[in-house]
Amino acid sequence: MEPDKIGEFKISQPPTDGISSLRFNPSARQFLLVASWDSTVRLYDVVHNQLRSKFQHDGAVLDCVFSDATQVYTGGLDCSLRTFDLNSGQGRAVGQHDKAIRCVDYSASAGVVITGSWDQTVKLWDPRTSENVGSFSQPERVYAMDSCGERLIVGTASRKVLVWDLRNMGYVQQRRESSLKYQTRCIRSFPNEEGFAISSIEGRVAIEYLDPAPEVQRKKYAFKCHRIREGAVETVYPVNAIAFHHGYNTFATGGSDGYVNIWDGFNKKRLCQFHRYPTTIASLCFSRDGSTLAIATSYLFEDHNVLQKPADDAIYIRSITDQECKPK
Repeated sequence: MEPDKIGEFKISQPPTDGISSLRFNPSARQFLLVASWDSTVRLYDVVHNQLRSKFQHDGAVLDCVFSDATQVYTGGLDCSLRTFDLNSGQGRAVGQHDKAIRCVDYSASAGVVITGSWDQTVKLWDPRTSENVGSFSQPERVYAMDSCGERLIVGTASRKVLVWDLRNMGYVQQRRESSLKYQTRCIRSFPNEEGFAISSIEGRVAIEYLDPAPEVQRKKYAFKCHRIREGAVETVYPVNAIAFHHGYNTFATGGSDGYVNIWDGFNKKRLCQFHRYPTTIASLCFSRDGSTLAIATSYLFEDHNVLQKPADDAIYIRSITDQECKPK
């Protein structure tokens, strides 16, 4: 076993098609929720490496989230928001979008489930009644989204970024253009709720701050990552996934180069790089206590010359040390 693979294992019975989203249970690092293009949502016990339950959609599932320890919400290409009770194993449809649901999130601060769709809307849902409590137009298709305390950050096609106040969705709080030149892939908010990281298909990540004051905005920056130079040729890879460590405010990025990097964004340093995985990093998620990182590898057909998957879809569970993720 290679030294940097110690403390890492593969989940048994992984999805049979591309993995789109990973979410740890907010109150127990034992349980991991996984959404997949094989039309399933799976719950794994990562301590015992067991598939605990499996739920079905009528199409590829693009995102999933826990609203509490036992209730999950999922959405995807069948345009349906579904909820599943992990205790009873029962599931039901909650509501619809006109096109695919790309993002599903839950804001504990606002007490709402949030969906973002390719139909150019964001919808809010009350988890107590599962009723739709509002639909809000976006300028383009929703590609990425994350709640940040009582705010919502939405990334759309055409590199638009919108900041909404979940307590008052009557108007957009901020309209921005991504500081990255190419299509947005992922948005994740800082655990301290001061800003967010945004990644693109062109091997870059930007660190953005929500406070519009000029002295705060001067702190924002972007950096290159997930690029491999061979001789005179540099290959630039999409950055598909970002995940924050809730204890240290450091974050991991995953790219189509098969690498996972951990960064100290506030001191502008890379803390470590893991071994290269067999194919594209599609999704990442830290457990709430920061002790574990789930890593999904799924080829996303980025290279039109490679139509066969170079490796099977897989989920790796890695124990994280302070040496790897604590600011130095």
